[in-house]
Amino acid sequence: MAASMDEDISANQLPGNEEDPLAEERLGFVREVGAQAVWSLSSCKPGFGVERLRDNIMDTYWQSDGQLPHLVNIQFHKRTNISQIYIYTDYKLDESYTPSRISIRSGTNFNDLQELQVMDLTEPTGWVQIPIKDGNVKSIRTFMLQIAVISNHQNGRDTHMRQIRIHAPVEGKHYPLELFGKFGTVDFQKFATIR
Repeated sequence: MAASMDEDISANQLPGNEEDPLAEERLGFVREVGAQAVWSLSSCKPGFGVERLRDNIMDTYWQSDGQLPHLVNIQFHKRTNISQIYIYTDYKLDESYTPSRISIRSGTNFNDLQELQVMDLTEPTGWVQIPIKDGNVKSIRTFMLQIAVISNHQNGRDTHMRQIRIHAPVEGKHYPLELFGKFGTVDFQKFATIR
């Protein structure tokens, strides 16, 4: 695994919905693999659990309930290629609940997680893209990812995350749906590839 590196990713923060992870999915370059994983959290307030991270509604959020660091654990049934993580946050609404420093970790289980990178977020609003790579390789193969919120803005205790999407690179030929017309709904996306 790559050594930890500190980065300020304000350049990778995608304000509002000018550009979102669904655009790359529709173009056929990546696929969302979060549904293939088992998700767990270090803590949550009642009614603000992991289902809020995966409901595709930007107005809902996971809210932690406990001491830092706050953890989102993503475990896959088989070794899976991961190229990027998208996290949707909204500093304007969440203020001190917004993460300011997060750590991305990878491994086969909880006992051998290694830190891939540490990211500093400066008042993020919208999608934050986190490229996942191991050295010069553009993706990693892993059984488990962990997103750890190390600190929040204004020294907040609990955190809010609104959405998380996990992307895997699509290998082989790419046939963007846009070649065949505008197909943007989830129902159409289910049939984007032949298995």
